Amino acid sequence: MRKIKGFYYVQVEETTHECRLRGILKKKNNKDNCVTGDLVEFGEDRFITKIYPRQNIIHRPLVSNIDYLVIQFSALDPRFDIGRFNILLLNAFYYNIKPVAVINKIELLDDEGLKELKGQLDFLKKLEIEVFYISTYENIGIEKLKDYIKGKITAFGGPSGAGKSSLLNLLQEERVLEIGETSRKNSRGKHTTKGTTLLPMQNGGWVIDTPGFSSIELPPVKTIDELAGLFTEFNEYKTCKYSNCVHINEPKCGIKNELNHGISQSRYDFYLWCFKFYSEERWNKY
Repeated sequence: MRKIKGFYYVQVEETTHECRLRGILKKKNNKDNCVTGDLVEFGEDRFITKIYPRQNIIHRPLVSNIDYLVIQFSALDPRFDIGRFNILLLNAFYYNIKPVAVINKIELLDDEGLKELKGQLDFLKKLEIEVFYISTYENIGIEKLKDYIKGKITAFGGPSGAGKSSLLNLLQEERVLEIGETSRKNSRGKHTTKGTTLLPMQNGGWVIDTPGFSSIELPPVKTIDELAGLFTEFNEYKTCKYSNCVHINEPKCGIKNELNHGISQSRYDFYLWCFKFYSEERWNKY
């Protein structure tokens, strides 16, 4: 459920056990020896002796065996950031975890503002990603989200100030997370979460708070083909004239032909931004 200073807190049914990791399972300077979300076995001496194969793992924050990754942003205070949202979405696809979008603080928007925000996220329909517009302050949309993630292991990530701790307190059995206010000086939230912890939900399943997720970078994509593959909406329109088309400057590109139709301009612009970043900072060959 969590790790604190070399101790691993493992839940068996209704009981939590404080355990250590058997030396044979430790790898020098390897932080993912045993992480939050792992399925493990331990003996009477409270030493973990086995770690089962993982369904998946995210390294920042370090959690495993996730069914859903909730990408949570606020509508205002701080204002919704589509660029950072797309970065987190790209990471969800890279690590093969089903993303779920949650937009909190909708009570701060008027009807026109909410309509504009929904327009920004309209491309998620094409990706078959669920979006929940909620208010933890006015308890709007919480029950629908509870039903959707019931019985699953769900990680929550997003920028500070988006109200993750407030939402998790409504979802879990015990309200134990501290809640911070958004800094008026820089319109970003104060960091309030103390560690990555697996928490039981009221109606079954688990949630994982993920402190530090707001600083996550682009995933370690190695090639342009791998990058394009993470934009799953491209797959339907790869009718390009050239088999090695990278969908940027080539003529008769199926992807560019679908701009503002099957593919949103904002998503394509984000693809171009990613291509430029990887080309200049990581690949050094394009």
